[in-house]
Amino acid sequence: QVRLVQSGGGLVQAGGSLRLSCAASVSTASMIVSGWYRQAPGTQRELVATISRGGSTNYADSVKGRFTVSRDDAKNTVYLQMNTLKPEDTAVYYCHANILREYWGQGTQVTVSS
Repeated sequence: QVRLVQSGGGLVQAGGSLRLSCAASVSTASMIVSGWYRQAPGTQRELVATISRGGSTNYADSVKGRFTVSRDDAKNTVYLQMNTLKPEDTAVYYCHANILREYWGQGTQVTVSS
């Protein structure tokens, strides 16, 4: 059974930083792709950032230059470093992994106050 357990998140002022972590019960090196999505109230879940097995990264235009996705295979953990946060980044953030099928973390709230 694959489990993704998220930590981090919370309330921060605009311009601040947060780091999200996603600890996996399996090797992150086995993940075809892993990363982060978010969902704000009344909107669809959207891609934030992904990292492939080979280390290639992909970002939503809205977070490029501010967010960084990374992976520590020794700890089986995927991270999302979020800098220069904006109120429009407020959402529930979900860790995601594709290991022949899709798996999701439990979600964590990020709230950015203006």
